[in-house]
Amino acid sequence: MAKPAVLLVTNVSRPGVTGRLDDAIAVIRSYADLRSTIETDEEPAVEAPPFDMAVVLGGDGTILSAARWLLERRKPIIGVNFGRLGFLAEFDWESFAHHAPSIFNGTPIIRERMVLCAKVASANGDARYLSCALNDCVIAAGPPYRMIELRIRTEGASGTWFGDGGPDLTGDGVIISTPIGSTAYNVSAGGPILHPDVDAVVLTPNAAHSLAFRPIVLPGASELMITVARANEGTALVLDGQATHPLRQGDVVHICRHPVRARLVGNPSSSYWNTLLEKMRWAAPPNYRDRGP
Repeated sequence: MAKPAVLLVTNVSRPGVTGRLDDAIAVIRSYADLRSTIETDEEPAVEAPPFDMAVVLGGDGTILSAARWLLERRKPIIGVNFGRLGFLAEFDWESFAHHAPSIFNGTPIIRERMVLCAKVASANGDARYLSCALNDCVIAAGPPYRMIELRIRTEGASGTWFGDGGPDLTGDGVIISTPIGSTAYNVSAGGPILHPDVDAVVLTPNAAHSLAFRPIVLPGASELMITVARANEGTALVLDGQATHPLRQGDVVHICRHPVRARLVGNPSSSYWNTLLEKMRWAAPPNYRDRGP
């Protein structure tokens, strides 16, 4: 059986990546054909050669960037964490080296994750920006940090969920999150955690000027249309906390499920529950005196 072709994406600004780079190359070459090594600051200017799998060395931000850049290739991505949290990266260096034979020569676990498509159109309907997000699409007030106003409308497969109207939001903005991104900005703003296998999106207001505007979980097929009724000079659409596009009054942001799903290689020695418990400290109990420190 032919060895799989591998693209190696590295973030050398992350502590530890440079020191492990030669080891990573040696591990990959033991089981696969290393086609190319690309630094994250080179994408998307550098066109990646054909490959069967991508190995990403870095933190969650590196994986998010690579996932957006390589989405249309529809190839599995193996995230190896060298960042602070590594929620998206299912492998650390030791587990990657241990599972390399099954990753490259066996049948790896492939977790398909929802991706959001975001399009910005001017008030006259002219489209001027199109991109995608694996974690979230955020409309942020920006400087001078006065409250902005948004008109939110959404329509799903069974009709318009908010009827002919819809909620108007006055506040610092709104977060539209995928299930895998629900543990990021969404949960910090008070939104719910969704299991990544759930077909849904979360709409979470950010500092809404209302006591009644609570986060809501919508079907994955929902199509959101958000009109910027009032903006600041720095108001922007922010994708995965990385890609930013300025927004003006009258702009309309369309957000829907992307037809392509991200494909992430899973760690057979771990699970989503393990990740929540160990990395997010989810459901951590109080320090009972009879259980020790």
